Amino acid sequence: MIRIAFVGGGNMARSLIGGMLKTGMAPSAITVTDPSAQTRESLGRELGVATYAEPGPAVADAEVIVLAVKPQVLPSLTAGLRDALQRQRPLLISVAAGARLHQLERWFGAGLAIIRCMPNVPALIGAGASGLCANSRVSPAQRASAQHILGTVGLACWVDDEDLMDTVTALSGSGPAYYFALTEHLVAAAIAQGMPAATARMLAAQTCFGAGRMLSESGEDPALLRARVTSPNGTTQAALDSLANGGLAGIVADAVAAARRRGAELSDQLDQDL
Repeated sequence: MIRIAFVGGGNMARSLIGGMLKTGMAPSAITVTDPSAQTRESLGRELGVATYAEPGPAVADAEVIVLAVKPQVLPSLTAGLRDALQRQRPLLISVAAGARLHQLERWFGAGLAIIRCMPNVPALIGAGASGLCANSRVSPAQRASAQHILGTVGLACWVDDEDLMDTVTALSGSGPAYYFALTEHLVAAAIAQGMPAATARMLAAQTCFGAGRMLSESGEDPALLRARVTSPNGTTQAALDSLANGGLAGIVADAVAAARRRGAELSDQLDQDL
């Protein structure tokens, strides 16, 4: 059983730790470092893992180190982690949004096996979608370890071209918010037609859940599933025609492109901060 250290004990770290524990990993194989005493106490009490205020003792002897912090925090971790990482040569997994592989190498030193990961919010309930990319020093065994760790909280997909990680961010990283916005508007539209708010919310939420489950479990193209539930000249066709006339395809394309551009801008900002 490998030893895993988490730098940062927030929601994403808590989700990943909880997922691994459910697969049978022993709490004794996991350590966490976080500056918040409240966070450390909560993790120790609820998950049974050892916690530390400073990175040094947390990462000692760890074979995998997960950076579960915000990207702007990464430069401040250099002093406490760089020497240990260079000495131990663990697998470094970063879930810090926008932090590129070359930036992580500049902060923590060359020669490290590094995986960059973009998870999303549904990982908190075990239904996440994560995109991963690795540098050339990551071994097959290390890729398998990362696949297992991220796989405990949902789907984990590999991306060979790191430039596509900005698209991953725009698609699955930001994607849940798109569905929340759609559901929000569906609920509002139903309320405007006279439906009670609680009923509208339940029907809209279950509809989104059921449609997503059908898409995921069937493995079929979404266009095919859409066609199957659309009767010619029926109610669904009327709604879809309205969406098309409103420019839905262009709106979605523009939204994903805007999120991708912003992700690239945030990565470039980290370069300026180096």
